[in-house]
Amino acid sequence: MDVRLDGRNALITGGSLGLGRAMALEFARSGASVAIVGRTRETLDEAVAAIGPEVETEVRGYACDVRDGSSLIDTHERIAADLGPVDILVNNAGTSAAMPFLDATDEDWQNDLDLKLLAAVRLCRLCIPAMQERRWGRIINVLNTAAKAPGRNSMPTSVSRAAGMALTKALASEMAPYGILVNGLNTGVLVTNQWHRLHEKRAPDKPFDEFLESTGNMVPVGRMGDPAEFANLACFLASEHASYITGTAINVDGGLSPVV
Repeated sequence: MDVRLDGRNALITGGSLGLGRAMALEFARSGASVAIVGRTRETLDEAVAAIGPEVETEVRGYACDVRDGSSLIDTHERIAADLGPVDILVNNAGTSAAMPFLDATDEDWQNDLDLKLLAAVRLCRLCIPAMQERRWGRIINVLNTAAKAPGRNSMPTSVSRAAGMALTKALASEMAPYGILVNGLNTGVLVTNQWHRLHEKRAPDKPFDEFLESTGNMVPVGRMGDPAEFANLACFLASEHASYITGTAINVDGGLSPVV
């Protein structure tokens, strides 16, 4: 199967590192022009410089704190002016914020909801009108398996992600008549930059590969996932091959989640 995104414009938040960067590379390889959005200009420039030589399409970086609604409006306008209307929106911005319930402050809750839920709401609101006009669009919300099976000490992330899954389902039903498909991808344990931070916090004296191996042993397939594996599925969902898939939340977790 040749998955192509020729002529499409994609916007990926959290696009300079980890899963976002992997998706940006795969989308661009498949023919899409890609706008990657992130907070740090230096990291964005590094990502664009790394991806650019491998692809024939345009890849641009846009510095933006997605928690800031005004900044999101300005960034969307610049992307539309530079590349054209957004065909594929990937709401990927977010980092783990998991702690015991009584430790989470109002500020923790608000920051998490602004980053993971309200940023997605605002970007959908900005991108959907042009998708409606063209009667074609793809929205992918990157969530995690805690959205389906929240565990202890998992808030506020598990609650924010569960809200994102509800947004995915409700929006899919509402947008289907316009040819706009909305799906979620629930991450498990994939090797991203966040795991480097966890390694430094939890086991700085253990070699990184050993740390990953011990974590991967908990996964039924026996290892942690690669961001490229996640990006492959995202690219498929963004393509014409996924034209009858909407309103789903697919676990990309090597079988780790206790629920389907």
